[in-house]
Amino acid sequence: MPNARIRLIAPSGYAHDPAVMARGVARLREAGCSVEGLEVLERAELRFAGSDSERARDINALATLDTLPDIALVTRGGYGAARLLAQLDYDALRERLAGSSLALVGHSDFTALQLALYARSGVRTFAGPLLADLGAEPAPTFTWKHFWTTLCSDATVATWPGTGEATLDAQGTLWGGNLAVLCSLLGTPYFPAIEGGILFVEDLAEPPYRIERLFYQLQLSGVLARQRALVLGDFHACRPGPRDNGYDLEAALAQLQRSAGVPVVRGLPHGHADRQLTLPFGGQARLRVAGGEARLECSHYPHPSL
Repeated sequence: MPNARIRLIAPSGYAHDPAVMARGVARLREAGCSVEGLEVLERAELRFAGSDSERARDINALATLDTLPDIALVTRGGYGAARLLAQLDYDALRERLAGSSLALVGHSDFTALQLALYARSGVRTFAGPLLADLGAEPAPTFTWKHFWTTLCSDATVATWPGTGEATLDAQGTLWGGNLAVLCSLLGTPYFPAIEGGILFVEDLAEPPYRIERLFYQLQLSGVLARQRALVLGDFHACRPGPRDNGYDLEAALAQLQRSAGVPVVRGLPHGHADRQLTLPFGGQARLRVAGGEARLECSHYPHPSL
């Protein structure tokens, strides 16, 4: 296991689950990693991990550190990253990070920062586990293994039983994240204009009709039509309400497949679930589907020399 230097950043919610965070830190240390930035786990202001300026400073500090860590790891999601977007020093972050080997890793609300950093600075990041995920019980074996497999190499592969398209072979820039957060930045300077990409999305606890509405927002804005494929991850706890009358998540996703206008592949093990892939946002990807299996090959992403 690599002896990585890891710096914690907390751009969103505060650490309301200290035992989980402590387990995550302990597991990283047991693997031979050094963990710095532990003070962010003590910050709390309302629902956030500190003030807006403190949380923005976590990100901006990456441009001024004497030596970059190998990995900058987000502690948890929630909400709050959108409040930071106007406070980031995108020019300095581009200068320091765009060509670096730093692995900046997180998901959920972190999607807002991933979109903004790519749109404004060309910084590539990773949609992967949070510190809270690494501290989960039982230990997240699948997530842990793919996290290190991806970050320790210059290419990675994931396979899963893919449904939706019988056959497919598409290549493009891999990008995406949490569906609701992604749609919240449409029409802003922080939403990247990616042509011919492979877009992956996931979400948590949104009713099926909201999931469908968010997909229509992507379609009606023209974003879907500019992609080579749409990949659906885990939609955890996205349950219908008492008046949905048989309309459930499956019905919403079936409607999406009929109306998307681009190939749709389902089953990606990524999102707010036990099995979490580490996906390079802004890397290059090839997505193939054949014989009921989907295969995603990723390359051209930053990776530390571990």
